[in-house]
Amino acid sequence: MDGYGFATDLRVRFNETDAQGVVHNAVYLVWFEIARIAYLARFEGGYKGLVEAGVDATTTEAHVRYRDGARFDDELVVHVRAADVRGARFRFEYVVERTSDPPRVIAEGWTAHACVNAGTLRPTRMPAWLAEAIAEAES
Repeated sequence: MDGYGFATDLRVRFNETDAQGVVHNAVYLVWFEIARIAYLARFEGGYKGLVEAGVDATTTEAHVRYRDGARFDDELVVHVRAADVRGARFRFEYVVERTSDPPRVIAEGWTAHACVNAGTLRPTRMPAWLAEAIAEAES
């Protein structure tokens, strides 16, 4: 996927589908989170290390555009990239592709985040080391 340097594979689980056998719309946000945590795991300590260092990241906004459905046992890949990293705020962008026949993009979206102090939940700047690592990964 052009412009995306990281992706994670998923397989649709039965419990993610509704009575009609189609993935429930809220599940896409869970998949975004799975991809986001996998993306951050590439950096020193990952998300857990960030929290242990006293910085947390709260989700401030989310958007999903559904383009096609997915069903139980479909194989998917979620592409993710970080964008608009500035100060305390940053954004992740996602593309969800079904890899089984026929392969196609089934959803796109983004989540906006703000870094906060893990103890006080007050806004704080993203640690310089993480901002630099993300900039390098995205260049």
